[in-house]
Amino acid sequence: MQVAGWHVEIEFDEDESHTRAAALLRLRDGTELRARTTSTRDPQDPNEPRIGEEIAGARALRDLAEQLELKGRAEARNLTKQ
Repeated sequence: MQVAGWHVEIEFDEDESHTRAAALLRLRDGTELRARTTSTRDPQDPNEPRIGEEIAGARALRDLAEQLELKGRAEARNLTKQ
């Protein structure tokens, strides 16, 4: 059994009403997948940066997951064509 690992980085940039997330996933084959997302705070919600980070971060991870699935499916198709 081979043990594998991936490295994910997420950075946040915030102002009073928006949180932006930039995510990077590095794969063992050298591929880097990137995602950029935003969350917007409702003016009636409390100003709690952690919540915006969680929402924007979740959206970025979801985007990376979709990209990763597409990559895996394309690679599987290419292997079966050989």
